[in-house]
Amino acid sequence: MFMHAHVRQMNLGVFVLATGNHIAGWRFPDAVTSSEDLSALTDIAKRAERGKYDFIFFADTPTCILENHPSYLLKLEPITLLAALATSTSRIGLVATLSSTFTEPYNLARLVASVDRISDGRVGWNVVTNVNDLAASNYGRELPPHALRYEMATEYLEVVQGLWDSWEKDAFIANRSTGQYVDPGKLHVLDHRGKFFTVRGPLSHSRSPQGQPVIVQAGSSASGQDFAARYGELVFTIQQDLDEAKAFAASLKQKVAAAGRSPDHCKILPGFFPVVGRTEAEAKQKFAELARFVEPGSAMMVMSERYGHDLSQYPMDGPVPELPLSEKVQGFAKVLATKARRENLTLKELHDIFALSRGYILVCGTPTSIADTMEEWFVAEACDGFMITPAYFPGALDDFTELVIPELQRRGLFRTDYKGTTLRSHLGLPEPKNRFAA
Repeated sequence: MFMHAHVRQMNLGVFVLATGNHIAGWRFPDAVTSSEDLSALTDIAKRAERGKYDFIFFADTPTCILENHPSYLLKLEPITLLAALATSTSRIGLVATLSSTFTEPYNLARLVASVDRISDGRVGWNVVTNVNDLAASNYGRELPPHALRYEMATEYLEVVQGLWDSWEKDAFIANRSTGQYVDPGKLHVLDHRGKFFTVRGPLSHSRSPQGQPVIVQAGSSASGQDFAARYGELVFTIQQDLDEAKAFAASLKQKVAAAGRSPDHCKILPGFFPVVGRTEAEAKQKFAELARFVEPGSAMMVMSERYGHDLSQYPMDGPVPELPLSEKVQGFAKVLATKARRENLTLKELHDIFALSRGYILVCGTPTSIADTMEEWFVAEACDGFMITPAYFPGALDDFTELVIPELQRRGLFRTDYKGTTLRSHLGLPEPKNRFAA
């Protein structure tokens, strides 16, 4: 068991798929069964806040596909959801996915700025370019090629961040005596004219309480890493192997430095699927229950989407096929293919692991053994923390919060209370400078 005294502490988020990160998490007794249940989502947010997590995260894709994960099949629009949760929480960070491919930058800048203001500076935007042709068809478009999507996303993000700099921090005066409402000298018109977007500005929102919302990124392809190096302040990853994770983190941090940013200002969090028991026997029993709910082929559509190829056409008892990287998605496919080769997995074995954990690090054991694994990765600088992906809600989240978090706190690896009020303060990120300010 590790017993280090730590100056550096982990960042921990919770990946909230309300029906469970496990493909059939909703089937467990007392588990949440709907991602449209605001009372259940509010309860999850409050539980995470009591656990002192940095943030909760909501993934999203603008599609409805029958074979998809239940939490993606029926769900609330993420910005609307964050606005509701902002009024029922006070400290927990609120992060959601919004596509840069299907929303005008001015609209997105307004939406995110509004929720950031409502929450007093607790919002992060997970920037995605979308990988789904069906999503594109909902907007009467075709999905641009992988590299072009990232080129468009780069300009898109520059526009959004430029709009968020429309007002300097002290521009709002509201002086009743003089009648002056704002300082016009502290308003800045973006007037962007680029390859893909023409946006005048300014934005009708004063500056964020945290300077700007936090930029979150989850791409692991070469283009995704380059984008994360320039802009990502919080990066979700899918590494399965410690040495691979160390190499990925070192490479990305070097790219961040080369982009003129501090590597400490890019937090890397791999997904982490814990099965927690008070004893090893209890943990193994819980794992067996999770495995029992995996039905043949239940996660094939989702896994195929992550792989970038239709895997359903290959025999389940055969090897995982060697396939070229897709134009749609690359990072997840690399990790899954590497794991399959390293462990000589059949397609069924890979499917069942994916159905359980959605491809993230799967750890089964006692609070001590799980904390040991987390500490090993953290001390080795393979990550800056973890994205916890509970099998189902609220029970699996409570297991981790009540059993593992105290062990991490005892080791000095995780906070015992919030020190600030914004998402940036939780993550240890600086407030960005306004590009227009003197």
